[in-house]
Amino acid sequence: MSSPDSSAVPSFQHLAGPQRVFCGTGSLDGLSRELDRLGCKRAAVVCGASLARNGQALARVREAVGTHLAGVVAGAVEHSPVPAVLEVARELQGMQADAVIAVGGGSAIVTARAASIVLAEGPDVHRLCTQRGADGQWVSPRLARPKLPQLVIPTTPTTACVKAGSAVLDVSMGQRLALFDPKTRAQALFVDPELVATAPASLVLSASMNTLAMAVEGLESLQAHAFSDALLMQSLRLLAKHLPVADTPAARCQLVLAAALCGQGTDFGGAGLASVLGHALGHSQGVANGLVNAAVLPHTMRFNAPATVRGVPQVAAALGAASDPAPGAEEAIARVEALLNTLGLPRRLRDLGVSSSALPEIAGKAMSDWFLQRNPRPVQGVAELQAVLEAAW
Repeated sequence: MSSPDSSAVPSFQHLAGPQRVFCGTGSLDGLSRELDRLGCKRAAVVCGASLARNGQALARVREAVGTHLAGVVAGAVEHSPVPAVLEVARELQGMQADAVIAVGGGSAIVTARAASIVLAEGPDVHRLCTQRGADGQWVSPRLARPKLPQLVIPTTPTTACVKAGSAVLDVSMGQRLALFDPKTRAQALFVDPELVATAPASLVLSASMNTLAMAVEGLESLQAHAFSDALLMQSLRLLAKHLPVADTPAARCQLVLAAALCGQGTDFGGAGLASVLGHALGHSQGVANGLVNAAVLPHTMRFNAPATVRGVPQVAAALGAASDPAPGAEEAIARVEALLNTLGLPRRLRDLGVSSSALPEIAGKAMSDWFLQRNPRPVQGVAELQAVLEAAW
């Protein structure tokens, strides 16, 4: 009797932390109960200036927090620059907050997490961030001190709502710094139809493009497995169904759930080249990451095609392709492009105002992004990145 072939069994670990999700009408009713469950009595709301000016939305959050409210910190700024993060941390300290409720999009959520890290660990973000070692590998320092519990009320469909990493912007150097601490992962997520309806349609669409790119990259990843595949394929299905009708609160709630599923799935599958180029172009060119993702994704998929034979059939199937015979990269790319074509988005970098003369510098910046090490096809140098950018231009 022959022995079983153990090499055919995939090897992976799937470690999912506890997270409570409340969705739909009445979801905010659970906020006060969650604070009680966590033993928190002084919760600080962290948001951006635009939400703080929305009296009705902020009143809704205040009412849900009730007597647990320590105050509101309206200090979140786009791209989470370090000075803003440090100021939010100081305000949290002044309030003696024992929990943080992040309300808004990715910048508010990331700022709340990052501020909680520097409040506990100290203000030197360069000491706390993920760094490249002498061997060329990226290493995240162990941030052992306790962190304030995080609760999240997203107003946009951002994958940040379920992540443990916080990318902040070093303004002086023009670099993104990654702070990673699993203790800052949201304890609870509240998806409220009235609050998701407050975000501008353009912001919802841009954030969803980031989800689309990350879901595709997660399925392309060489670290993907059955559990991450399930999360990411369902994320793509929800995007394909609800993006064309994203002007309704019900559809927006489904897009938030798609982002949450994608955020969880990419914890295992990781991100890749489209995300890297979105980071490099986003803050340097003043273009929303999601719009960059939409422009470059088909081109990064073609670049990665030699290494993504396992993942692209899942991408195509989630977007409606027949599974027999297994679709290849071009079918997957065609499905992605068909979805993008229904949304009326700029499809070329030049249409986003990116100059061709800026492409070499952008490619150089992208080479220092920690996500690049997780791309399924190794990038051999700046010239390869520049070629992808030129194809997308």
